[in-house]
Amino acid sequence: MSNSAVERGEPLIHVSKRVGIAQSKAWAIRGAALVLALMISGLVIFSIVHLSPLKVYGAMFEGAFGTSRRAWVTIRDAMMMLCVAVGLAPAFKMRFWNIGAEGQILVGAIATAACMIYLGNSLPTPALLAVMMVVSVIAGGVWGLIPGVFKARWGTNETLFTLMMNYVAIQLTSFAVSKWETPIGSNSVGIINQKSNAGWFPPIFGQAYTLNVVIVLTLAVLMYVYLKYSKQGYEISVVGDSENTARYAGISVRKVYIRTMFLSGAICGIAGFLAVSGSSHTISVDTAGGRGFTAIIVAWLAKFNTFVMILFSFLLMFLEKGAVEIASRYNLNSFVSDIITGILLFCILGSEFFINYKVSFRRKHS
Repeated sequence: MSNSAVERGEPLIHVSKRVGIAQSKAWAIRGAALVLALMISGLVIFSIVHLSPLKVYGAMFEGAFGTSRRAWVTIRDAMMMLCVAVGLAPAFKMRFWNIGAEGQILVGAIATAACMIYLGNSLPTPALLAVMMVVSVIAGGVWGLIPGVFKARWGTNETLFTLMMNYVAIQLTSFAVSKWETPIGSNSVGIINQKSNAGWFPPIFGQAYTLNVVIVLTLAVLMYVYLKYSKQGYEISVVGDSENTARYAGISVRKVYIRTMFLSGAICGIAGFLAVSGSSHTISVDTAGGRGFTAIIVAWLAKFNTFVMILFSFLLMFLEKGAVEIASRYNLNSFVSDIITGILLFCILGSEFFINYKVSFRRKHS
């Protein structure tokens, strides 16, 4: 027994980082995590409401894709989520923790709404849409540029800085709502240009949200190419791996911070443009809808691969729409649907641990 593993002080469980893992195995782990999540959720559903889990999952699917309108609303919201995640990808790959996407969305939305209100009667729709997109890019880009400059020049904490800027953007949005409220005293802007539809996305192939899909998928492809094949994308990757290595290679870390944060904020600003012009046609403090935080999960799970982000964006929207449907259809407390969503997200996020780390148990020695 003197040579036993216990006496040598070996731990029961040993965790080591994986050097590499095949993509097929990684996706198999994610698939197993999803199956496990569905099984646990099924037990929770049955124990609480004594309903068949398959029936509930069917209701979730109908809530997200049951009709043509529901399907397009799910696609629209998934594209919005994807747009924000694409915007976060370069910043997060650089290990710049941009928690300010909510604010960047809101300032892009403010810029869009301002153009619709003040230019709606003076520009044709194509020109107005172009101006609105450019202005939202500039607004979101500047909002992302500010913490980028402070980080580059003075080494400020980007997490706190970007988070605090969300609150500033919320107050700016409140000011804009009070300035443009219709009718006076309603504390609401109402539908902008409801009669003329000036600044609204035009229907394409009979669908109101086709342009949302075209814009966001184009951004996803361009960002994939930018991060994977461009010189700037390579510099982002090097800075994210090691700032010292980047400096040794002659890369200006300051310039990379500033350039990348402007790009990140600009794309999140486009999300604000999509929210106002391509969806709600109004603005409020809820325009971002928490997507700036949820998109962090999408970007992280996808390992900053914008094509994989499409899958996770639709998964999260399916969970969101499905949770609302089962809560209303079966008269469930909204917390029950949140529990189901939480279980699914916990298992999916937890699977990343087993993808990145190998768990082994102590072996018995004779």
